[in-house]
Amino acid sequence: MLKKSLCFAACFLSILSGVAAAQDRYQNRPPVIVSPDLTAPWVMQLTGKRVVYRQQVPTTTRKRVERRELSRRPANAAVQPASIARRQKPAKSRIDPQFLPQMVAYETKEKPGTIVIDTNNRFLYLVTGNGDARRYGVGVGKPGFEWAGEHRITRKAEWPNWTPPQEMIAREAAARGHYLPARMDGGPENPLGARAMYLGSTLYRIHGTNAPWTIGYGVSSGCIRMRNEDVVDLYERVKVGTKVVVL
Repeated sequence: MLKKSLCFAACFLSILSGVAAAQDRYQNRPPVIVSPDLTAPWVMQLTGKRVVYRQQVPTTTRKRVERRELSRRPANAAVQPASIARRQKPAKSRIDPQFLPQMVAYETKEKPGTIVIDTNNRFLYLVTGNGDARRYGVGVGKPGFEWAGEHRITRKAEWPNWTPPQEMIAREAAARGHYLPARMDGGPENPLGARAMYLGSTLYRIHGTNAPWTIGYGVSSGCIRMRNEDVVDLYERVKVGTKVVVL
């Protein structure tokens, strides 16, 4: 009888432990998280290819980093491709240093005091003699308005008035719908700038400009443009009767 009781008790305990094990086995457990770095070797063995996992950066963090990088970019960083196509057009920026006034070696047969304008390279030379010249950067006639010849300065004016030719008024109105005034008093807003030197009986002048960023480009209707500070400097160095050669 005792043996039967012990056997029954052992069976009962075995059943209880089995139930407890089953309950422990099937209860909810925390998920198993495997790092991508740990899975890479296994995936590599299965595919035969190297697997590289990149950390995903939250969108807000990525934008914050991009803004910080942009703020660190220097002002003279490389231009975007869309801007490269516009290099041949004037941009409101600092003038190219090569167009600033400077003394240069210049061989010519012209006498000292003569002005020689190289329209192809956008330079005006005031011959000083001994193989030297004072060089200035200039703006010249746009395509279709180039010209060459020899004249003399017949008049000089400070802060000149501007009276656009009727041909220019009609051309601007027809081409761009831009209506020019019949006359504009001299001043900082005047397109002729601070000084003007008139060439012979032509409509052409050497004059200043209220758009200094156009120096080095072909944008005028034939006149020779200079920065205001440069045309003032040249104005003081030449006189009426000075020979001007335009190449």
